[in-house]
Amino acid sequence: MTVQAAKDTKYVYSFQEGEALRAPAEPNAMRNMLGGKGAGLAEMTAAGLPVPSGFTITTEACLRFYEAGGVFPDGLQAQIDGAMGELETRTGKTFGSVENPLLVSVRSGARVSMPGMMDTILNLGLNDATVGGLASLTSNERFAWDAYRRFVMMYSSVVLGIDKERFEEEIDDAKAPAGAATDAEVDAPTWRKLVGRFKAIVRESTGREFPQDVHEQLRGAIEAVFDSWNSKRAVDYRRFNRFSDDWGTAVNVMEMVFGNMGDDSGTGVAFTRNPNTGERALFGEYLTNAQGEDVVAGIRTPEKIADLAKHQPKVYEQFQEIAGRLERHYRDVQDLEFTVERGKLFMLQTRSAKRTAEAAVKIALDLVKEGLIDKRRAVTMVGANSLDQLFHSRIDPAAEIVVACKGLNASPGAACGRIVFSAEDAVEWRERGNKTILVRTETTPDDVHGMIAAEGVLTAKGGATSHAAVVARGMGKPCVAGCDALQVDRRNKAAMLGSQELHEGDWITIDGTTGNVVVGELSLIRPSSKLPEWLATFLSWADELRRLQVWANADTPEDAVKARELGAQGIGLCRTEHMFMQQERLPIVHRMILAETAHERAAALAQLLPFQRDDFSGILLAMDGLPVTIRLLDPPLHEFLPSLEQLLVETTELRLTKGPGSAEYQAKETLLARVRQLHEQNPMLGLRVCRLGIVFPEIYEMQVRAIFEAACALKRAGRDPRPDVMIPGVGTQEEMQLTREAAKRTAGEVLAQRGVTLAYRIGTMIELPRACVVADELAGYAEFFSFGTNDLTQTTYGYSRDDAEGSFIPVYLEKRILKEDPFQVLDRRGVGELMQQAVQLGRGAREGLKIGICGEHGGDPGSVAFCDRLGLDYVSCSPYRVPIARLAAAQAATGALS
Repeated sequence: MTVQAAKDTKYVYSFQEGEALRAPAEPNAMRNMLGGKGAGLAEMTAAGLPVPSGFTITTEACLRFYEAGGVFPDGLQAQIDGAMGELETRTGKTFGSVENPLLVSVRSGARVSMPGMMDTILNLGLNDATVGGLASLTSNERFAWDAYRRFVMMYSSVVLGIDKERFEEEIDDAKAPAGAATDAEVDAPTWRKLVGRFKAIVRESTGREFPQDVHEQLRGAIEAVFDSWNSKRAVDYRRFNRFSDDWGTAVNVMEMVFGNMGDDSGTGVAFTRNPNTGERALFGEYLTNAQGEDVVAGIRTPEKIADLAKHQPKVYEQFQEIAGRLERHYRDVQDLEFTVERGKLFMLQTRSAKRTAEAAVKIALDLVKEGLIDKRRAVTMVGANSLDQLFHSRIDPAAEIVVACKGLNASPGAACGRIVFSAEDAVEWRERGNKTILVRTETTPDDVHGMIAAEGVLTAKGGATSHAAVVARGMGKPCVAGCDALQVDRRNKAAMLGSQELHEGDWITIDGTTGNVVVGELSLIRPSSKLPEWLATFLSWADELRRLQVWANADTPEDAVKARELGAQGIGLCRTEHMFMQQERLPIVHRMILAETAHERAAALAQLLPFQRDDFSGILLAMDGLPVTIRLLDPPLHEFLPSLEQLLVETTELRLTKGPGSAEYQAKETLLARVRQLHEQNPMLGLRVCRLGIVFPEIYEMQVRAIFEAACALKRAGRDPRPDVMIPGVGTQEEMQLTREAAKRTAGEVLAQRGVTLAYRIGTMIELPRACVVADELAGYAEFFSFGTNDLTQTTYGYSRDDAEGSFIPVYLEKRILKEDPFQVLDRRGVGELMQQAVQLGRGAREGLKIGICGEHGGDPGSVAFCDRLGLDYVSCSPYRVPIARLAAAQAATGALS
């Protein structure tokens, strides 16, 4: 069955034709249509590099396949048949022939690298007849049956949905009596017998024979690759990396070349520079007498790529030359896959390499020094979010460390957590609030959701280019791979680490920077907030390009110092409620809340004022010469009191143990009565934000007085304090007018008393849809706007963030009702439209109105780009996201991020 499409739609391009899709006006056109892998193969073919013949089925065909409910679009099958005919002509082989069989690989290839997330099938075209032809043609019966068993395994797993471990168990059972330690030691008769057993598993599992028709095999494989675009692991990976679901995957069909034909054959994966450190040297691994999946799956521990120079120096020299050419052509580090068949090199893939943030920055700096790129391009080569990796934890040097074993330092950073042995358990433990380390013999693409949930990954097998290493690096998670001393018993949820027996739930610490593994929970420390010189240089290039200022959210002097060291140009949000929560202040806060008259309340507030003044003094001093935006009290008062449920239990216990006449009971009963009085059905929309300051004006009066007393003291000491006062939650012109006049009156009194002149502004936090709609009225009194996008998102959607993210938002994402969690990625269509309206109305009423954003969206690169487009003056985010926002703002200014 096929679906109707335009008759002239071209879905299939040979590697020789792919270059025709290159369009100067659309530099990504070829990659978007052919996927990254297909585009790379086309470009290598055009450059005359040794690439096996083949063709690419476009991403458009994949999208049409999904639109039609899982059937090929009209004309696709005919184009595939034609391309296979051309491939037969080019290779001199025939698909399905016994005498000279054409075998192909079928591989996925999205426009961005998604290592291991989608499916691949090798050796397609083998059946009970062609396996004999391959054996005769190569004079190597062992090779032919090894290739056939690989194909049956992969096809059965990928296309027929049979658990791959069933086949692995059969291999393990066959190795022992044969005395074979590795797959390479298994002989032809054993592989032949295993193929028979594999086909029996297919029969038992599906009720059908393993397909012998090679054309049926090919169609099934292509459909399976299309299907893998929406596999759980691929969807999870896209969610984590925020890739679009609408891109689809291309399919690459390529003549097979074999690395498992003997000791003069092999397969490898290499990077043109070290993806962990950025060092300018070939980095990768090579396996003799193996096929490609053996390297990435970690089935055998490979040799370093440099060892190829000892075994086959001419091949290594040729590979070095090609690697250099490709890096210069793409002006970026390349991730290369290759196979050597009987001493002849074949290039199977080139793509932009996944790398750690440190490596990405250092490589960008080096490429500028080498004259390959300019600063503008360098700034676009590092993912802004990836800079978060540079602030990973490390093991406290003072900790007593007993190294249980050492593996490969596959992805940097340290992590500790409880051992889990499956991806599902990692997710389950995470949902219960537990940190975990995913421990596996080797990871597979189906483990990606567990890798996302875990703090880090430890594997017994695999190397620097294994699935675990590549995916963990991309996620910024610590990983130790290829730990030979680790033996995993997944069925019994246990492991041996050297001589130590470990079980699910035991604590373990891994260090992906050194490869060390330690039993137990060690103390971890975050890196210094001071930027290393190489990162400071790189971010200075970003600063030259960006328009947006980057401020920080900070509630303590320590946070402010940290933010300034990381490049913050001001404080966009200082939350005063956190200052009330400190232990020595809570009794005074309780007295203030329990006060029955304004006079009693003012007395308690007078005791709080020195605390607040000291708080503000510390932050203003830390940001000397830079603006500090201080938000007046925002949450409802009951948040500072014990919960209603807790007090009910305590009063009941006191009544029963001490009696209703006791002083303790009377005091607790008074507190309970006040909590009941303050209790609201919907506190988010109750007595809070500016409403609190209007009903209890003495609270805001005390805070404003503390701000300006602190600022005056610093000014008289020769400092340059720059306080701004932010009124939260304003929704009407009258609220803004009343609170502004009260704040200005108190500020004026303090400045007059101290004889100090000080520039300051009074503005508002825009966090209600109505505030956006009447922004012109608010701007008559507000001297700045700051979007509080957390609450603005809540009030726009009508979602309670605390409840939504743990209940229905995951379901909405799964059902694609929402494409993104709106509390993590700014909703441009709804919340963004309101913001745009507020900007236009506000600046229309007050020329030059300063506008920023201070919700956590301020540290999200996509949201930063949107703020740049709106013409905001600054974004404000948590201190450790300041470098991310600096880079994102530069990328937005250059058009690299939109």
